[in-house]
Amino acid sequence: MNEKILVIDYGSQYNQLIVRRIRDLGVFSELIHPEELCDDHLLGAKGIILSGGPNSVYDQNAPKLPKLILDSKVPILGICYGMQLLAHTLGGKVTSHEKKEYGLTFMDILKPNPLTKDLSSGLNVWMSHGDQVSQLPTGFIPLASSKTTPYAMMMNQEETIFGIQFHPEVRHTEHGLTMIDHFITQICHARKTWTMPHFIKDKTKEIKDLVQEGHVICALSGGVDSSVVAALLNHILGKQFTPIFVDHGLLRQGEAEQVKKTFEHRFQMRLITVDAKERFLNKLKGISDPEKKRKIIGEEFIRVFEDEVKKMGQVDYLAQGTLYTDVIESGTKTAQTIKSHHNVGGLPKHMSLKLIEPLNTLFKDEVRKLGLALGLPEEIVMRQPFPGPGLAIRILGEVTEVKIRIVQESDAILREEIKAHHLDQDIWQYFTVLTPLKTVGVMGDQRTYDHVLVIRAVTSIDGMTADFAQIPYPILQKISNRMTNEVRGINRVVYDITSKPPGTIEWE
Repeated sequence: MNEKILVIDYGSQYNQLIVRRIRDLGVFSELIHPEELCDDHLLGAKGIILSGGPNSVYDQNAPKLPKLILDSKVPILGICYGMQLLAHTLGGKVTSHEKKEYGLTFMDILKPNPLTKDLSSGLNVWMSHGDQVSQLPTGFIPLASSKTTPYAMMMNQEETIFGIQFHPEVRHTEHGLTMIDHFITQICHARKTWTMPHFIKDKTKEIKDLVQEGHVICALSGGVDSSVVAALLNHILGKQFTPIFVDHGLLRQGEAEQVKKTFEHRFQMRLITVDAKERFLNKLKGISDPEKKRKIIGEEFIRVFEDEVKKMGQVDYLAQGTLYTDVIESGTKTAQTIKSHHNVGGLPKHMSLKLIEPLNTLFKDEVRKLGLALGLPEEIVMRQPFPGPGLAIRILGEVTEVKIRIVQESDAILREEIKAHHLDQDIWQYFTVLTPLKTVGVMGDQRTYDHVLVIRAVTSIDGMTADFAQIPYPILQKISNRMTNEVRGINRVVYDITSKPPGTIEWE
C-alpha cells in the first residue's frame, strides 16, 4: 500500500474502530503501538492519528508521544488522550476536571476549520474523559467548546496538528465520519485507493516475489477465512498452490460436498481431500470432556495434515487465514504467538514450512468482500462462524455417529428456516446443541424417551459480546415441530435465552 493513515494505539476501546472507519472511506490504515513505531511504518504515511486511551498524561507509566511523529511533518490528529498528549508534550497543560464528560455532549464550533468544514455550528459528540486540556500549547487556537470543556477542539494550522476531545469514530458523534473524511482527504490529501481489486493487485506482486518457483499449501476447512485464502492463492499461483481438505466427519450436513464442488469444479483446484472420519471417531471414542475433545481433534488434524504433506514431496510454504484482528488482539509484540496457533492448531516446527498470511491486514468484513471479488459463492463468503472442532463441541458428552446425524439434521432444519424467514442477515450465529439429557415424550400415542435438543441463536458484532436472538414464537414453533417430526432421536426442543456474558456462544 503506497498511501496510508497510521493510527497510534494508546489503548482506546475504539482504536480498531478508527482503522475500520478510515478503510471504509477508501484509504488504507494500520494500528501501531507507540513503542514499536519505526521509520519503516512512516513510509507512505499521509497522516497520523493518535487514539484515545485510559491513561492520564501524568501517570508514571503513561505512554509517550514518539519523537518520530512530530519529526515526520505529516498532519496529526489527536483524539481524546491523543489530544491531551499533544498538548502536554508541546507545552500546554492538562488537568483533571471535577465534572467528567461521558456520553453524548453538545459542542459549539467557535471558528471555521478544515475538520468541521460545511458542518453546522453545533454538534452532538461522544465524550469519554476525566482529564482535559486547560491551557493550549503555543501556536494552537481553540476551535470548539462544550459546557464543561473550553477546549473541545484545537488546531495549529501552520503545523497541521489537530486535537479533538471527543470520539469521531463512534456512530453517536454527529458527522463524525465526515470529520474523519475531511482529515484524511482534505488535510492529509490521501487518495482513496483502498479497494479489493487494488488489494489483489498488490498481493499478487508480493506473493509472486516471495514464492517465486516454490510451492504453497493450505488447510482448507470450508470456513470463510481458509476459503478466501485458497481462492486468492489459486488466483495468484495456480499450479504452485495445493489446498488440503481434511474431512473429520464433524462438519455440517452437506458441507464436505459443498467444499469439493466449489473448489474442485468451480475453481478447478487440485484439491487433496482426506476422508478421516473413522480416524477421528476412533480417537474420540469414550471421551466426554470438552477440552480433551478439542485437544484430540487439534492434534489429530495436525497428524493427518502432516501425513498428506509427506506424500507431496517438496513443499515450501504454508498459508494460513490469520486476520488483522488476530494480530491486534494478541498484541503486536506477541503476534508471532497467534500465528503459530491459528487455524491449523499449531504445526510442528520440524515441518520447516515458511508461513504466508495473505489476509493479516484485513478485517473480517474485508475478507468477505475479497471473497466475493474473487468469485466465491455467497453461501461460503457470508456463512456464520464455525468452530474448529466442528460438531464435536455441539454434542455434549461422547461423540457417536448417531449423535452427529442428529445434530447435522437438526442444524440443517434450523438453517433452512432461518433463511426462509429472511433472518439469516440479522442473526450472527445459530446452531443446535445435543444434550445428554433424555425426557419422556409422546409420539403417535407411543411413549418415547429421547434426547433434549437446544437451539442457540445470537446477535453480535464481533462475538466478544452477544444477545440471544429474539426469534418470533411462530417461527420457533415451526422449527421445533419440524425437528421433532423429522429428526429421529429427539422429542424435546428448548431455546437458549442466555446472553454473553454471562454465558458463551458455544456450549463447550
